[in-house]
Amino acid sequence: MTTNSSTKTKDYKGVVVITGASAGLGRACVRMFASNGYDVGLIARGKDGLLGAKKEVLEMGRRAYFCQVDVADGDAVEEAAGIIEQQLGPIVVWVNNAMNSVFSPVKKMTPLDFKRVTEVTYLGQVNGALAALKRMLPRDRGSIVFVGSALAYRGIPLQAAYSGAKHAIEGFYDSLRAELLHDKSKVQVTIVELPAMNTTQFGFVKTRLPNKPRPMGTIYQPEVAADAILFAAEHDRREIMVGWPTVYTIVGNKIAPWYGDRVLAKGGIKGQQTDEPEDPDRSHNLWHPIPGDHGAHGSFDDKAKNYSIELWFSKNKAMVYVLVALFILAVILVILLL
Repeated sequence: MTTNSSTKTKDYKGVVVITGASAGLGRACVRMFASNGYDVGLIARGKDGLLGAKKEVLEMGRRAYFCQVDVADGDAVEEAAGIIEQQLGPIVVWVNNAMNSVFSPVKKMTPLDFKRVTEVTYLGQVNGALAALKRMLPRDRGSIVFVGSALAYRGIPLQAAYSGAKHAIEGFYDSLRAELLHDKSKVQVTIVELPAMNTTQFGFVKTRLPNKPRPMGTIYQPEVAADAILFAAEHDRREIMVGWPTVYTIVGNKIAPWYGDRVLAKGGIKGQQTDEPEDPDRSHNLWHPIPGDHGAHGSFDDKAKNYSIELWFSKNKAMVYVLVALFILAVILVILLL
């Protein structure tokens, strides 16, 4: 654990806690929030990545404090939240980002595989939410962002544990949001549904695949998702979908799940593997972090998009509605004048 003082500038927005902050999307979120006026509480297991993330926050003129914590440990998450508030001040945003996964056919999975992925990817978000609510509810303010996925609606082959955990997050989120609305609480909760991303997870997660795993379909850089998460933290939206693939996956599964079954049965196995053989003995982070500071990006920079037109429309939907209304009005006027 470490801390550092810096002078708060006029753009200071408060303290954000980001879980899974050492690498991948969490690391991109650290940079995004720090560059937008937040002091950052960093929670993750890997000390090297936490030190790297802390250094980046300080270089942006913000304060940082990190706790080496496994989010599956609810007591440790609660303790970390208390320490971060002591060091940085009241938490105004909590980002539930930490995740873990196993790439494997179900028939080769073990009960311990499922248990561990569920404890980190699902219960880790529950533990984060409980720690945040304990502090935000008495103040009647704050924002909790849950990191979901298109796979929260449409499970895919080789990722049964992760898909199941993301489905569980959706159910927990729905329940919590309804309760907060009933209580007329001003604490905001939002869930951000993500597409395939170029993050470090594909080189980190445990795998039983013959070839190296890869993101399936259109790939986005983690900064795209981090931008959506920042927007979600600062705006009262029920749900934000990032990327057109997320939209058509979720909507399409509601309309014709049977079609998704067949498409994924045909291409879902090969589509999640590169042509490069995997080392069956390579290190993975299911139980312990992989040493080193790995940053935010994975190995698919040449294939990843750094923008999402769909996200731009989502963030600017009021402007879009006005432009559409003006266009319709203009068409009507032209017709009337003819």
